[in-house]
This record gives sequence, C-alpha cells and structure tokens, in this order.
Amino acid sequence: MEYSIGEFSRKTGLGIHTLRYYEHEGLLLPERTAANRRCYSERDVAWAAFILRLKETGMPIREIRRYAALRAEGDDTLSARMEMLIGHRANLAAEVEKLHAHMEALDAKIAFYCEAIEEHGKE
Repeated sequence: MEYSIGEFSRKTGLGIHTLRYYEHEGLLLPERTAANRRCYSERDVAWAAFILRLKETGMPIREIRRYAALRAEGDDTLSARMEMLIGHRANLAAEVEKLHAHMEALDAKIAFYCEAIEEHGKE
C-alpha cells in the first residue's frame, strides 16, 4: 500500500512538518511520484515506528541519523547496526537500574512516612 504524506502522517501519528524534517535529516526517504509527491510504503511505516522507538528510548538524533545512514548502505552494515543497538540497549539497562534505585529510595521514604503517620495517630 502507498500513502501520501497526509495519509502517512495520520497512520504514524507524526506531523507533516516532522516528516519533512526527518526527510531533510535523511532519516526517512520516501519514494516520489511522477508529480514529485512523497509516496510512503508499509516499509516506511515500520521504519518510522522504529525511529520513534529509538527516539523515545533516548537515542540522540545524531545517532539515529548514523543508524539510518548505515541502514541505507544495506546488508554490509548489519554488524555495525547490531553493535549500535547493543550499545543503546546497554545504556537503557543502566537507566533502568538507576530508575529502580530511585524507586526503592522513594518506597523507603514512603514507608517512613506511613510509620510516622501511624505513630503520630497513636499519640
């Protein structure tokens, strides 16, 4: 299936200005019709979803741009792309560990207040 920029915007939830920006940055490169209109495919839908996933998980735009450039080079870059994702996953795992530590600290403080309130109520 093929999508115009408006249809693609509705399907992906990305604004038209964002799509143009992604194209300018080399992240998303739609085909063009004979009339020079952007023409997006299902493959572009999946790729846009992955770009969003990388962005939402904190990958900087310059790294996403680098990943996209490697992707555009084809299968000779599979190992390099995998290494990038392994590194990004390691960064995410470290962030998750930090978040768990913060949650534990907050849980301990909440427990402290629960006990203090309970003790205060007994007086």
